[in-house]
Amino acid sequence: MVPKMTSMAVARPVCSHSCLFLSFSLVSLLFFFFFSNSLLSDPNLRISRGTVETGINVFVAELPRSLNYGLLDKYWSSPPDSRIPSDPDHPTRRPGKYPENPLIKQYSAEYWIMGDLETPPEKRIGSFAKRVFSESEADVVFVPFFATLSAEMELGNGKGSFRKRSGNEDYQRQRQVLDFLKNTQAWKRSGGRDHVFVLTDPVAMWHVRHEIALSILLVVDFGGWFRLDSKSFNPSTSFPERIEHTQVSVIKDVIVPYTHLLPRLHLSRNQRRHSLLYFKGAKHRHRGGLIREKLWDLLVDEHDIVMEEGFPNATGREQSIRGMRNSEFCLHPAGDTPTSCRLFDAIQSLCIPVIVSDNIELPFEGILDYSEFSVFVSVTDALTPKWLAYHLRSFSERDKESFRSRMAKVQSVFVYDNGRADGIGPIQPDGAVNHIWKKVQQKVPMVKEAVIRERRKPVGTSVPLRCQCI
Repeated sequence: MVPKMTSMAVARPVCSHSCLFLSFSLVSLLFFFFFSNSLLSDPNLRISRGTVETGINVFVAELPRSLNYGLLDKYWSSPPDSRIPSDPDHPTRRPGKYPENPLIKQYSAEYWIMGDLETPPEKRIGSFAKRVFSESEADVVFVPFFATLSAEMELGNGKGSFRKRSGNEDYQRQRQVLDFLKNTQAWKRSGGRDHVFVLTDPVAMWHVRHEIALSILLVVDFGGWFRLDSKSFNPSTSFPERIEHTQVSVIKDVIVPYTHLLPRLHLSRNQRRHSLLYFKGAKHRHRGGLIREKLWDLLVDEHDIVMEEGFPNATGREQSIRGMRNSEFCLHPAGDTPTSCRLFDAIQSLCIPVIVSDNIELPFEGILDYSEFSVFVSVTDALTPKWLAYHLRSFSERDKESFRSRMAKVQSVFVYDNGRADGIGPIQPDGAVNHIWKKVQQKVPMVKEAVIRERRKPVGTSVPLRCQCI
């Protein structure tokens, strides 16, 4: 006979295994919540809620006005640029405005980024970057030095002093910037890793680059920053087999657009185009730009291809507008550096870019897919006789319309100008400045990790700098 079970034997426990699991989970979540809040409130870690929710918190280093807007005052009181036959900024003067000189204007990102940060808070509702006035609240520190304008003023004075340090006003300003920053607590805490420099001109901050190599650099490309590895260079070839990154990387730095020099053409105003391919620029270039001369010789006699040599002065500008708006495709070979403002002029002109490069870096990749509105061609294919013209003619009218339609949707992404004469005012929410800060924000976790890792190293240790490039 089966023994009769007592009521104690069949009674359910007060708390089942499921109940215990739920209780443990709840406690864990509460612990994680309070632990996370304690991390976020720790000023030493400088992790900002704003980074995730509302953008990126930016502290502007307190450099003297003479290193930014004061440089504009100095520019407008200077003689004409000795490098160009007709300087559009002289005798006409526009105090407070960034130069119209195309050699300088194409690098004007520093002016528009600074103008956004100088805009009163109540008018910055569309800005991704939130300006904070305590560096302990910041994700990054913006360095308000007009490095491009400083360099170009030195280059344009005709004295040949740029590569020298003695008598070089640009070098003196570079030194002034670094001496100031290195005495701040923000720099001492991070070693400059969380400082943002705008270096759109390939020669900006030329003499002190090794001192800012750990910082976040906003550059138009890496063309002026590479060092050839002599062991891997084969003198029998025209190009190096390998390029070693020594100071820049897509991991920590941000590729930004040139400022376009040609006006925007809206898709609704696009008209029938009569030429296949258009290029205007200097035929002879140096280094990687040697390909331009070879392409020129291959294409100059091709039917429906227009190759013009010229300078972007007033006459050249009008020629470029007509040429780009009348052509289906616009050629973009390397010059002295891999990119140029020509690419962004083509986009504003709805002229499908033909990018001939094996190692170009482009702005906002990851946000944009350039293959949706551009044609990429390897150097080898481009230098094969007749290949490029045949390839471009293979695109149907429907293909080209699709390219232009997608291009029209991203034109605003490359626009800096906010329509204000002094550059200070609300920016376009979908424009270049906001996209730059979005890319900078992506670097912040890596920067914070590097700062913390550096902080825990024992005194006296020496670990070689490494750049993990992809």
